[in-house]
Amino acid sequence: MTDQDDLIPQIYLITPAQFDLSQFPDQLAACLDAVPVGCLRLSLGLREEDQIAKAADALREVSHARDVALVIDSHVQMVERLGLDGVHLTDHARSVAKTRKALGDDAIVGTFCGNSRHDGMTAGELGADYVSFGPAGNSALGDGTQAELELFQWWSAMIEVPVVAEGALDDTLIRTLAPHADFFGIGDEIWSQDDPAAALTSLRNAMLG
Repeated sequence: MTDQDDLIPQIYLITPAQFDLSQFPDQLAACLDAVPVGCLRLSLGLREEDQIAKAADALREVSHARDVALVIDSHVQMVERLGLDGVHLTDHARSVAKTRKALGDDAIVGTFCGNSRHDGMTAGELGADYVSFGPAGNSALGDGTQAELELFQWWSAMIEVPVVAEGALDDTLIRTLAPHADFFGIGDEIWSQDDPAAALTSLRNAMLG
């Protein structure tokens, strides 16, 4: 997962917390064929190892066929065993160093840091490939605290580590954040739509201005 050469942010696609394996790989393939995607995150709410492994196998086949990296949410020990490209951590900077040591320099290690620039900077110093801030939009989840525009403006001006904006995104917010974000983490915004690929294309167009 690398920063794009031009100023257009990349799409960091996030799976639903649950999905039907008989249908979702085809939906995913349609999205990956519709627009360029920089990375895919398997973000299942399941705790059953065999079900997660089956989902990872199916999505790895779809994503790797299109040269899209696949990372998994939190499950560090599954990365190598399932042939994935890395992991997305959710504990800010706490386990970045340990995870980097476990997976090596070639693996993608990213982490969600809420709206904390301190945690983001610490994660970058410890070897994170990217830092994710969110929710960028209004959301009833968590305590309602947002990652504000100012955070992304400051980060893009001061820090070289790529930054992902995610959570409650829409066309207007994407246009506002596009000059300051390297990636947009898009998930629920499209999977709840009748045509996820069309919804993703619309959001991609917003990134272009």
